Amino acid sequence: MSRALIRSLVVLSVIAIVGILTVQAVWLRRAYALGERQFRQTAFVALQEVADQVAKLNRIRQTQAAVVQLSADYFVVRTDAPINPVLLEHYLQTALRRHRLLTDFEYGIYNCETERMVYGAYVSSVTQTTVNNALPGRQQPPRFPGYTHYFEIRFPGQAGFVTGQLNGWLASSVAVALVVVLFGYTLWVVLRQRQLADIQREFINNVTHELQTPVSTLRIAAGVLQQPGISQQPERLGQYARVVAEESGRLQRQVQAVLNLARRQHTGFATDRVVLDLNQLLTDVAQAHTVPIRLDLQAAPAWLLADAYALETLLNNLIDNARTYCTDQPDILLSSRTVGQRLIWSVADKGVGIAKAHQRAVFRQFYRVPTGNVPTGKGFGLGLYYVSRVARAHGWQLRLDSTPGLGSTFTFTAPLASFVPQPAVAEPVC
Repeated sequence: MSRALIRSLVVLSVIAIVGILTVQAVWLRRAYALGERQFRQTAFVALQEVADQVAKLNRIRQTQAAVVQLSADYFVVRTDAPINPVLLEHYLQTALRRHRLLTDFEYGIYNCETERMVYGAYVSSVTQTTVNNALPGRQQPPRFPGYTHYFEIRFPGQAGFVTGQLNGWLASSVAVALVVVLFGYTLWVVLRQRQLADIQREFINNVTHELQTPVSTLRIAAGVLQQPGISQQPERLGQYARVVAEESGRLQRQVQAVLNLARRQHTGFATDRVVLDLNQLLTDVAQAHTVPIRLDLQAAPAWLLADAYALETLLNNLIDNARTYCTDQPDILLSSRTVGQRLIWSVADKGVGIAKAHQRAVFRQFYRVPTGNVPTGKGFGLGLYYVSRVARAHGWQLRLDSTPGLGSTFTFTAPLASFVPQPAVAEPVC
């Protein structure tokens, strides 16, 4: 399956998912609005029935609608006659139960002539209990011209009641959302597996190319060294001997990088730390390479608690990168300095550099800076990943400063180790 087709499927899938979720949200919103409207209409009908019962009880003939809605959950019912609280509560509970409005409500009875609340109560639909005088009413009841008596009723649980009526809608929406999430996760897994397969294929190709290069060079050098009379040309013999040594070391480091990766994947990144002289280690690493490496070792003292093998491999990886990604002769500088109780060392080069957009990604496993359609065939994408893992395992600070065309500087900061070397004890002379 081509990348373009996968990209198209992903875009279409995202559009479909967004469309489904949008439709679900719109339908839920409309269903809730419809539920609110039905609640208000049903409550209006139920309260009108209560008003008719009160009017019939008081032998009053109503000439106009008795129910007035002041807000979404607040109604006023005109009676124009004194109301018995016990009968009113009975009428309200019966009417609301008949119309299936099983929710809490609070009501108050007002006498407009005296301008005060006569009675107030809160009625629970769950326990069917009444709390008298518990209506959180107003200090001053609303006034209605022409009214002599009325009662108000409010449904504080209207939103919860309407939401409860949408359980079916909510369940279906949750099911759809779950399906969408599972689909998205499946799509992510498929894309991730495809990406890993591409990385694995590219890694194998890189390993094959990187191993073939030193092997081919060694084969050519071996052929030259087998020529008759080569021993009579010491300068040429030494030149090809250095080539053999250099390419053998390069091949060994490449194989060791792959072995280190395999071992770390299974055992984790454990370190065997000892106190070592960083300046001495930097000197030894520089002398082990055939290319000239400048040293600027100002750290005094330079004691560092570290895994010597891991640190040496880290330095070799950075030096190999500097040699590989250079436009001319490699110019490499190893430096160290002490700032307070911190030990700072760096590996700097004047190579091709790394663009700002890739400076965080270069420490990822198998990542190589893209070069468009021009294959570089350089590196496994493991060197800087190993560098970052070593720094993280030791708790060192790692900073990359790089400018394309000017080179890169990798700087490490670690606590200065406390170590005093013990003087050698002379053996007694017998």
